[in-house]
Amino acid sequence: MGTQYMWGRDLLVAPVFEKGASSRSVYLPQGDWYDWWTNKKETGGQTITKAVDLATMPIYVRAGAIVPFDPVRQYVAEVINEPTTIKVFQGANGQYTLYEDDGISLDYLKGGGTTTNFSWNDASKKLTIQPGSLKGKAAERKYKVQLLPAGTMKEINYNGRAVNVSF
Repeated sequence: MGTQYMWGRDLLVAPVFEKGASSRSVYLPQGDWYDWWTNKKETGGQTITKAVDLATMPIYVRAGAIVPFDPVRQYVAEVINEPTTIKVFQGANGQYTLYEDDGISLDYLKGGGTTTNFSWNDASKKLTIQPGSLKGKAAERKYKVQLLPAGTMKEINYNGRAVNVSF
């Protein structure tokens, strides 16, 4: 569609482009979708009408999506003290691969960097985090895992070894 777009596989963005608009028609593809702002679940395969204002652009997230949400940084090397939040939208199985490199060098052109694989099993309500490629240093960090739409949050330590988070 020419008036909305997919950001990757799991995020649907529907910009408001009409002056003074108070609502926006949004087509949701097949499957279940969650409103990014309210976590309200919508059934896909149909066009819905979303109330809009200047502060809220319609964004929908596919059920099963795993979305990392990092604290705001002003520059790549800025030290942050908050963990990355991994938002898991329940309702379907999902997978995500997080890629990280040093953010400074061109080593990524030679395959440098690390991947971490996230896999959500909706039936067992379990997120598995495991290392992917380890061509860089294994990331040792804390993650906050948030299960949506309920908002249940768990904090875990990840040290480059497989870990399961059950809800």
